[in-house]
Amino acid sequence: MAQSGVSVSPDCITAFNDLKLGKSTKWIIYKISDDWKEIVVEESSTSDDYSAFREKLLNAKSKDRKGKEGMGGRYAVYDVQYDTEGEGSRSKITFIAWVPDDAPQYPRMMYSSSKEAIKRALNGLAADIQANDPDDIEFENIVSRVSKGR
Repeated sequence: MAQSGVSVSPDCITAFNDLKLGKSTKWIIYKISDDWKEIVVEESSTSDDYSAFREKLLNAKSKDRKGKEGMGGRYAVYDVQYDTEGEGSRSKITFIAWVPDDAPQYPRMMYSSSKEAIKRALNGLAADIQANDPDDIEFENIVSRVSKGR
């Protein structure tokens, strides 16, 4: 359980293992449930259309404690494929914590304090990216950070 008291649904681990074992899943988006008690799978896809994945993160909404909907955070796992000079094609399973700077305070706090719980549950992550601005999740920026091992 996270410092925030949020637990990780077993479905999160099952979906991640499907991606990790190459069962055609390309990406997964996780969210904290509307009652703020559990991290759940919001969506997964077999498509490698990064722009569609990025749009889903950018358009994510969360409800605050009073039920008001606003900009929301998400966790995501993306199987990033990229080419390296002289070494050919590479792939790294990358964890992305998307917590926009302009999200309301409560969702920002909950996503930040629950991040380690989901990361611990997902064994086999190769890279970890904290993204707070739309530029942070541009594909070129993701590849740059992943290929440097940061």
